[in-house]
Amino acid sequence: MDYSLNIMGSEWIIIIFVALVVLLGTNRLPDVAKKIGRAVGEYNKTKNQFQNNIKDFSTNIEISGPVQNERQKLEMIAKSLGINFANKTDVELREIISSKIGQPNLDSDKKGL
Repeated sequence: MDYSLNIMGSEWIIIIFVALVVLLGTNRLPDVAKKIGRAVGEYNKTKNQFQNNIKDFSTNIEISGPVQNERQKLEMIAKSLGINFANKTDVELREIISSKIGQPNLDSDKKGL
């Protein structure tokens, strides 16, 4: 004999709702629902603000064609970010690009190891 519960998704919602009514009573249930609604609203508001902040910091780097070497790649990125790359070494360009994009410099991370 198999006595397992064969309960689907919507039936679990009904069971949870009945359990909440039994535990909280009908008087406190609307207050709890309001608090949950406020928490969900605050979560969505914070999530949207975070996504907007990420969109503000992201940059679109357009590369028109293949690059021949590392220097050309750095110059294309610098040009798209509005950085003057004349008379700058590769290391200086990497640091400026990293600070402009907001990502940590990998060379300085390796020195700390």
